[in-house]
Amino acid sequence: MERAGLFLPGLRAVREMSSQGGPTPPFSTLSISHPASMITHVELYRPEKRNAMNRAFWSEMVECFSQIAVDAECRVVVVSGAGKIFTAGIDLMDMSSDFIQPVGDDSARTSWNLRRLIAKYQETFSVIEKCPKPVVVAVHGACIGGGVDLITACDIRLCTQDAWFQVKEVDIGLAADVGTLQRLPSVIGSRSLVNELALTARKMYSDEAKTCGLVSRVFPDKEAMLAGALELAGEIAARSPVAVQGTKINLIYSRDHSVADSLDYMATWNMSMLQTQDVLKSAQAAIEKKSPKEVPFSKL
Repeated sequence: MERAGLFLPGLRAVREMSSQGGPTPPFSTLSISHPASMITHVELYRPEKRNAMNRAFWSEMVECFSQIAVDAECRVVVVSGAGKIFTAGIDLMDMSSDFIQPVGDDSARTSWNLRRLIAKYQETFSVIEKCPKPVVVAVHGACIGGGVDLITACDIRLCTQDAWFQVKEVDIGLAADVGTLQRLPSVIGSRSLVNELALTARKMYSDEAKTCGLVSRVFPDKEAMLAGALELAGEIAARSPVAVQGTKINLIYSRDHSVADSLDYMATWNMSMLQTQDVLKSAQAAIEKKSPKEVPFSKL
């Protein structure tokens, strides 16, 4: 289990991360802060509703990450949840009418409208994957249903010792349709385990999540986890944004394509990206035995 060393400025930033006063306008479900240079913190903020994902959340995530994607002041994102748990998943009370009473003059039109709606909700988490900035997600307590869809679209997953994960959709009469069934097999690498989790809706606790690769680190509590997330984000933010963003984009491309296609894409990518001053700056820093944190990379 990871035990992050907390120096004073870092501890102050962590406590600020976990004690936001409420949602950040114009958002009603998200709190946005900047705990350190080049790091953006996105906090799911409906603690009184266990961060359940209501109708506003699904559109606000798209707006939020679309802004982050083009924000030159941000090089890495940390996502967490306010309150006692990460998220209870979809807010059934708020969202049920979309599916129980779909709109349409006949079956064909109703089906088309439902398809558009599902595609819209899928974009809520796909936008995280499409964002060129690496996204570190920090999970405490429960991560249920839509929460698993969310975290599987992130690049690095951390959790607390008391965290647990549940692909809940079969228990409410549907197949998970916004990313879990498509991304989880690549994340943990075991089709058998994915099938078991998705077909039974059983809970997976932090020790099993670490063993199977769903998360890469487990921390004793939320404060230690946020400190670890902030430290990790700081390490990423210190590197060349050209290198970091290119790495994320090519890792995702290689997941969905053959080795040959991915190598070809990589060669095409780097034929332009190698023509950056960041390579020379990084090489010079290595020769001078300097940390990447000492290199003044331009914004991207």
